[in-house]
Amino acid sequence: MDLDVFVTTHRIEWDRLDHLLRRGRSLTGDEADELVALYQRTATHLSLIQSSAPDPMLVARLTQLVARARSTVTGTRRASWRDAAGFLTAGFPAAVYRSRHWWIPTAVLSTLLAAVIGWWIGTHPEVQASIAAPEDLRALTRPGGEYETYYSSHPAASFAAQVWTNNAQAAAMCLVLGAFLCIPVIWILFVNVLNLAVGIGLMSSAGRLDTFLGLVLPHGLLELTAVFVAAGTGLRLGWTVIDPGPHTRRSALAQQGRAAIGMAIGLALVLFVSGVIEGFVTPSGLPTWARITIGILAELAFLAYVYVLGGRAARAGDTGDLAPEERSAELPTAA
Repeated sequence: MDLDVFVTTHRIEWDRLDHLLRRGRSLTGDEADELVALYQRTATHLSLIQSSAPDPMLVARLTQLVARARSTVTGTRRASWRDAAGFLTAGFPAAVYRSRHWWIPTAVLSTLLAAVIGWWIGTHPEVQASIAAPEDLRALTRPGGEYETYYSSHPAASFAAQVWTNNAQAAAMCLVLGAFLCIPVIWILFVNVLNLAVGIGLMSSAGRLDTFLGLVLPHGLLELTAVFVAAGTGLRLGWTVIDPGPHTRRSALAQQGRAAIGMAIGLALVLFVSGVIEGFVTPSGLPTWARITIGILAELAFLAYVYVLGGRAARAGDTGDLAPEERSAELPTAA
């Protein structure tokens, strides 16, 4: 492509589009039709320039022009309560459901790894000695020790808020940092698994594994599921960078990234529920069986939410991404 000839040929159309956009709402019917036609032609011009002769200055100008025209043609809309309801009943559960092939293996492998490391720590005194001094280990694991008082060491409301904030940050980091070839996600996941394994190993070595599980399971089932969903989605996002499939890497990453941002919001709500359970149920005076039952019911409710509502929405074509009219325009590319 001879860029100078191309610019000379189409500059009048671009200037005309810019002029019509500046006119705003004072356009006549014929001028509005002309604006739509010029928007479509300019979008095609931008695609051709990007694929054949990507001049940075010209690409920047036409990109801005196309974006302004698209906003004028499609209009803008405000989010409503209907959008929020649609996100909670379809978009978010559909995104979780569609990523199940990533987060379920992540959950299974992480749980197995935690069990193996916990067994290793619990059956090897020399490993326990490398973690802390014997008197410190006794302070952690004895009846009324730090593992037990941890959940009642602060007022329930502030403790729940702190737990929710920390877990939501960890989930968001998994989702956002997944684009860096999965490595940060694997590290965050390993740290969480290791912390769980240390608790399992030390409390089992003290013969108090049942007490530990009675404290962890009420909130831990839902909390860990949310972390696994975030980690699995982050790994999926990272793999998209490596293998974008039939789409361009930019397009595939944008689609997965938008869905991941939505999932960060949804998982924050899930972690809020687990934080409430950890702050109010785990340290409560309820029998262990009652506390664990509440945790199991919360976990089953989330799984039903994902597989019933999410599965239905996914089969209907919902991906958890923005609606087509709300996405950035995807221009055609040269073959």
